[in-house]
Amino acid sequence: MTVLSPRPDLWTLDPGVLHLNHGSYGAVPRRTQEVMAALRTEMDANPMVWFRTVADRLTASRLALAEFLQTDPDGFALVPNASAGVTVALQTLPIPAGSRIVLTDHVYGAVRYAAERFAKDRGAEVVKIPIPLEADDETVVRLIEPQLDGASVLIVDQITSGTAKVFPIEALVGAAHAQDVPVVVDGAHAPALIDAPAAGGADFWTGNFHKWPAAPRATAGLVVAERWRAATMPLIVSWSEYDERLPERFDMQGTYDYVPWIAAPESLRVLAELDWSVRRPQLTALVEEGASLLAKALGTGVAEVVHPSATMRLVELPSWVDLSGGDTLKMRISRELKAEITFTGYEERNFIRLSAHAYNALADYEKLSEGLPRVLG
Repeated sequence: MTVLSPRPDLWTLDPGVLHLNHGSYGAVPRRTQEVMAALRTEMDANPMVWFRTVADRLTASRLALAEFLQTDPDGFALVPNASAGVTVALQTLPIPAGSRIVLTDHVYGAVRYAAERFAKDRGAEVVKIPIPLEADDETVVRLIEPQLDGASVLIVDQITSGTAKVFPIEALVGAAHAQDVPVVVDGAHAPALIDAPAAGGADFWTGNFHKWPAAPRATAGLVVAERWRAATMPLIVSWSEYDERLPERFDMQGTYDYVPWIAAPESLRVLAELDWSVRRPQLTALVEEGASLLAKALGTGVAEVVHPSATMRLVELPSWVDLSGGDTLKMRISRELKAEITFTGYEERNFIRLSAHAYNALADYEKLSEGLPRVLG
């Protein structure tokens, strides 16, 4: 297999910084930034013309993003982020008093907050199911399935944010639907890491384009099963309120900044230029090697996650490292090592979640491995 070289030239990232946390906020390629700048110049040159023509541009962009996901464009809407998509889903689904909203202990914090808000408002209960990092697909389904009795909805991650673990979506959807329980899939990290990520049959699927597809931030998609489309409404009541089709109801949200949504397909073209289907497994190998180097330097190990994400790995922190100061340690690492990383945790264990994208090289992880033990003390 041809080994593809890193392409930091396609980004405007500071070359003096180790960018090892693409999984949080992504990074927008240079070409997409240029498209955004041109669109904003055009918008501000004549706002009246811009807002008269923006609907057609949104349609073109939305169709391109739906094609990238390999999903039905009639059930695909644009939303600012996956958290907004989950909120729309919970707003749509019937959650009667006394019912249960089921999720796992890998759930993203903002999604858990959404579940708690709707449970409180509707007199329901949130049930959180522990799923060990080492659980295989069969075990994941076996742990969740008994908890679906009396549930109004199952919310499940496709790739968990905190633990970079891929869940068996198709099997979970089958188990939930067998008990007539709707499924909401938080696919925040899935686009570009999983092919056709919305194809698992969930009632609602939502995912971010600003992460691995490297699209502008505030660009995400919501895929809605046909049975729910007529009832699914955007969170903002605006001029699209009475549009009959789901996508158009979400397109026009007043004076929202539509530039990121319209520019997003340019990032998909950058991925194509990067030969993404070839590069992605190479990035998997890169982050695995980088994680092993860092774990050796710290005297720890790489977490044994069954079905880990293609481009993220967890490196265990030494037990004596104190994370109680919030972002204090991350800021110190940023300042002293010129490195951007993130910490996560599961149960009593703390990790560094490493990422890899097309701008990374093994030297990035080597430099982190050389300096981090000193900063951690």
